[in-house]
Amino acid sequence: MYGWRGYGSGHALPTGEHCTTFLAETEHAVIGTLSLAVDHSGGLAADHTFRDILDEFRKTPGASLCELAKFAFDTSRPAKSRLAALFHTVLIFGSSEYNCTDLFIEVNPRHKAFYEAALGFRAVAEPRTNRSVNAPSYLLWLSVDAIRQQIEAVRRNQAMGKHSLYPYFLSPVEERRVAEALEGRTQPAPASRMLGHLPGCDHGHAVAQG
Repeated sequence: MYGWRGYGSGHALPTGEHCTTFLAETEHAVIGTLSLAVDHSGGLAADHTFRDILDEFRKTPGASLCELAKFAFDTSRPAKSRLAALFHTVLIFGSSEYNCTDLFIEVNPRHKAFYEAALGFRAVAEPRTNRSVNAPSYLLWLSVDAIRQQIEAVRRNQAMGKHSLYPYFLSPVEERRVAEALEGRTQPAPASRMLGHLPGCDHGHAVAQG
């Protein structure tokens, strides 16, 4: 059984040159998915509900907005190390491929607390109605610089909240290995590409679909 932490659980995984979907797999099954979309002329999915808010971030010189979507994880295997490895892999990709500076996700109010406690996201607007699902949604934001600061704080043994995923992020060695695997991807990306073993996934690996 998969637990969704965003909108669009009934929709197909997104494809296209501006979106990459990561799959966390064991030797036997897919246990999680997370998609990353980069801002482009067509905008982001969250623009349908929060364009005015996103446009304010776009005004910052050098800003590169990215959006997380399609996050789901096997609720029978909810280990923090697996979740953290998936998020960290997507972060590495977003930083190296798109120079992402600001990360957004549109979520139902019941999922807001998870992203705040686990990764430090915060709401940047009052909830609005997402017309595609006819339900309330929050736009959450997290700067990539803040993510890096949290990673470094953990590596300096600073304490984190009990629900934080940062203590379970990849080690420097694992991070370099994932970055090297991502750099080895050819462009345009094939339908699926193995990115190497994903720590914490029972000898599984991450696959990017773009």
